[in-house]
Amino acid sequence: MKILIVEDDITSRIVMQEYLVPYGECHVAANGEEVLKAFRLASVQNSRYDLICLDIMMPDIDGHTVLTEIRKIETSKGIFPPNAVKIIMTTALSDAKNVMNAFKEQCEAYLVKPVRREKLIQTLRDLKLIE
Repeated sequence: MKILIVEDDITSRIVMQEYLVPYGECHVAANGEEVLKAFRLASVQNSRYDLICLDIMMPDIDGHTVLTEIRKIETSKGIFPPNAVKIIMTTALSDAKNVMNAFKEQCEAYLVKPVRREKLIQTLRDLKLIE
């Protein structure tokens, strides 16, 4: 599995990477601009991501905007669920507005920080990314 961890906080990035490295190749991005560059590059190289763990609160471009842009890119290439990248929002924001917006923007899951390893692994199972 090819994974992109998008997190502006270095500690959170390291923790997520430690959780996910047993399940695949992990790349990291520190902000919205980096994730969009990485996503486009992977698409051009025909080496798409299977999973993106996406923080909402980031400098420059927030996670909601990034999610919307990723779905636009996929749509323009004729990629739709279930073949689209699985996106798990990982954020400290647990209010109903952010949760509802994320699902309207087509994320597959929403995990509130601090993300627990057990919850993340169960979410990967629920999304059929691991057994």
